[in-house]
Amino acid sequence: MPAFSGVDYLDFDSLLSDEEKLARQTARKFVDEQLLPIIEQYNREAKFPMQLLPQIAELGFFGANLKGYGCAGMSNVEYGLVMQELERGDSGLRSFASVQSALVMYPIYAFGSDAQKEKWLPQLASGKAIGCFGLTEPQFGSNPGGMLTRGVRKGDSYILNGEKMWITNGSSADIAVIWAKCEDEKIRGFLVEKGTPGFKAWDVHGKWSLRASVTSGLAMSDCKIPAENVLPSVEGLRGPLSCLNQARYGIGWGAIGAAMACYDTALRYAKERKQFGNKPIASHQLVQEKLVWMITEITKAQFLALQVGRLKDKERVHPSHISMMKMNNVWMALETARMARGILGANGIVDDYCIMRHMMNLESVSTYEGTHDVHKLIIGERITGIAAFE
Repeated sequence: MPAFSGVDYLDFDSLLSDEEKLARQTARKFVDEQLLPIIEQYNREAKFPMQLLPQIAELGFFGANLKGYGCAGMSNVEYGLVMQELERGDSGLRSFASVQSALVMYPIYAFGSDAQKEKWLPQLASGKAIGCFGLTEPQFGSNPGGMLTRGVRKGDSYILNGEKMWITNGSSADIAVIWAKCEDEKIRGFLVEKGTPGFKAWDVHGKWSLRASVTSGLAMSDCKIPAENVLPSVEGLRGPLSCLNQARYGIGWGAIGAAMACYDTALRYAKERKQFGNKPIASHQLVQEKLVWMITEITKAQFLALQVGRLKDKERVHPSHISMMKMNNVWMALETARMARGILGANGIVDDYCIMRHMMNLESVSTYEGTHDVHKLIIGERITGIAAFE
C-alpha cells in the first residue's frame, strides 16, 4: 500500500508552520514504519507494544508540550498533530501517550513540588518510568466529585483507601496519580509509587475495544503515603479536571487521525473494488455521498482543532472550547468509521483493513474523558450560564 500522504481538502497545510509540519511528519513516519506493520497482531493478542516506548521517548512525544525536565517544549498545535498521527496508527498508542503526558506529567509539572518534578518528569519523559491516572471509580465516572476514595492524614503521612477503575497503563505504571477526598472534603492528588504496601493493580480482560492497550483496576487498602507525595499546589476538582482538559485536547486531535485512516482506506478501496459492469464502486452515487460526508466532516474537524490549538497556545482557550472539539471530532470519527465499514462491505470486518479496529477503539474514546452528552452539558453551561448537571 502506498505511504499515507495526508487528508487535506481545503489546503489546511497552508496554515501550518514548518515546525508544525515537521512534528507531524516525524510522528507520521514513526507510525508508518514502526507501528502499522505490527499493530494488527498486537490487537489480536490484546497486548501493548511496549518495545516502542524508547523510540517514542527519543522522538520527544512524552510531555511534548511541556518545557524543561527533558521535555520537547513543542507548541500545543505541534503536540496535537503528533497525537493525530499516533491515533491514525491506533487509539491505544495515543491513549498511552495522552496518559503519560497529560494525566501524569502535566499534574506533576503544574501542581508538583520541585522535588517531585525533578524526580519524576525526566524519568517519564525518557520512558524509563510509566505513569497512570486514577480518578474514575466503579461507582463514579461522569461525576468525579462523588468519589469514595479517601485520604486520612496521620502524622506526616496519609492513609489511602479506595478503588479506581478503567485505568490506562495501571498495571504497568511505576507511579500513579491518585485523586482522593480528604477529611476536610477537599480532593487532593497523591503520587503512589509501585510496590507501596496495600496498593494493587489488575488488568481488565475480554475487551472488544482498545485491545492493544493496558486497562486496569486499582485498589488501595490502608496505603501509607508520605505527605511529601501529595501534589502541593492544588485542591478540589480543579486539579483533576484541568488534567482532563489536557487529555481531551489531545483526544480531539487524535480522533482526526483515526478518521483519516478510515477515510483513506475506504477511498482507496472504492476506487479499486469493481462491481456491476466492472465499474469501481466509487462511481456510484451512494458511495460518493458517503465519501463526501467523510471528507467534509474531517475538514471541519481539522479547522476546529487548529483554532482550539491556536487559542491554547495564546492561553485564551476555555474548557468548553476543548469540550466542543472532543465531542465533535470523536463523533465525526466514529461515524466516519461506520460509513467506511459499510463501503468495504464484508471486507470491513476483518483486520486486513484498519477500519473495524478503529471503530471499536472509538467506542471507548467516545466514552472516556467525558462522554458526548457530558460535553454537551459543559458547552450548554457556557452559552446559557446555567449548569444542568444536577
